[in-house]
Formats: sequence, structure tokens, C-alpha cells
Amino acid sequence: MSNLFNQDNKFFTFMGRVADLIILNILCIICCLPVVTAGASITAMYYVTLKMVRNEESYIVKGFFHSFKQNLKQGIVIHLIMLLVGGVLAFDLYFMNAMRANGTVYTVFTYVFMVAIAVYLMIFVYIYPTLSKFFNSVKNTFRNSLLMSIRHLPYTILMLLITFVPLASMFTVPKVFAFMLMFYFLMGFAVVSLANSFFLAKIFDKYIPEKTEDEEENKTSDDIDGSVFKNLSPISAEEAENASKTDEAADSSDSVDSDIAK
Repeated sequence: MSNLFNQDNKFFTFMGRVADLIILNILCIICCLPVVTAGASITAMYYVTLKMVRNEESYIVKGFFHSFKQNLKQGIVIHLIMLLVGGVLAFDLYFMNAMRANGTVYTVFTYVFMVAIAVYLMIFVYIYPTLSKFFNSVKNTFRNSLLMSIRHLPYTILMLLITFVPLASMFTVPKVFAFMLMFYFLMGFAVVSLANSFFLAKIFDKYIPEKTEDEEENKTSDDIDGSVFKNLSPISAEEAENASKTDEAADSSDSVDSDIAK
């Protein structure tokens, strides 16, 4: 009976996690409402869920707004680019439907469009988590997101299924529409982010080298919340392992193509 009211038991732990996801989901939706800030909001949600899967989270609200403020400018730029590209792809879809009479041209455009959509979705599932985890330029955040999505294709496929299959079922199966709509408003986006974060944490670990003993001894209190690891580049594993550990490299022009872990 004493274990029933023990806050460390599995039931209370599970309910605590559910409550955290509900809070996180509501924060994400509210901060997405201005539209242009949606990128920073999704980035902040992934910042929190990536910490959740590592059991590093402390305060959900504090962590969310820490990342939101930190990535606001780049999040806005990245989101506007994604919206623009998405609009172009939507126009291409309309254009393709208008060209159905021309079988050959329609077939060619169909294949090109399918490839473009696949690349767009692959970048989408990586771009905001990558922004939440690494310091880099907007250009190289896009570049590295694409390279990681190709390199870790099995994980990418799983995350695409987790992200878009529920949404597809919501709009294609009328009977589940109301339930799915309520689920997404309550905690759905945070649940998807948490599920993807289990895979993303494994992927990002490949680009964050472990600290040496000397680095651990020289670590200051400022290193705890945002320690800068060695420069990383997802181009190749060897390059990541041999990248420079100096802080000067992060400020030089050569660091533009590399990631710095947050």
C-alpha cells in the first residue's frame, strides 16, 4: 500500500511524463500561432524532447523558452525558407494536374516532383532537431540535415512514418478525424517529437565526440548548460573524429561547414 503513493513508482513517473508532454505540446502550439515563429517553436520542442530521452530534462517551460530565444532568428529564417519551398511544391502539384493530358511530360514531372517531395520531407524531419542541437549557419544547417538524412536512411524512413502516417490517417479516415484532432491539440506533436528524439539522439551522438579526461578536469560551471564540444562535420566520420578541438576554430571561416554541439 505504501508503494501506491510513492512518487517514484511507474504510474506516477508515467503520469508525470504525460503531463510534461501536454505542457510542451501546448507551449509549441501557442508559439506556432504567429506562423513565422513556428520554426523556433518546433526547434524548442525538440530541444526539450532530446533532453527527455537522455533523462537530462529539468524544467519543461524553462528549457523550452531557453531554446526558443536562442534559436529565434535562425528558426524564423529556416521556417520561411521551408514555407517558400513548400509553396513552390504545392504550385508544382497544381501544375502537374493541369498537364495530365500530356502523358509523357506528366510522367517526367511526376518523377521529378516525387523526388523533390522526398528530399523536402527528409530535410523537414532533421532541420529543426539539428538547429536545436548544433550551432551553425542556416546554409550548413540545411546541408547537414540533408546529408544526415541520407546517411541514416533507415532511421529517416522510420521518422517519416512516425511523423506523417498519423497525419495522413487523420485526413483520409473520417472516423478517426475527431480523435486525432483532439490528440494533436492535447499532446500529439510532443509525442511525435519524443518518438523521433529516440532515433535523433543516437544519430547526433555520432557527431558529438566524448570529452577527454583533460577536458573534464578543466570544465567550468559555464560548460554545463551549453558546453562547446569539438567542431563536427557530418560529411564523414573520419573528419568528425579529426576535427579541431580549439575554440578559435569555431570563430574562423573554416568553421562555417561544421556543427558545434549545444
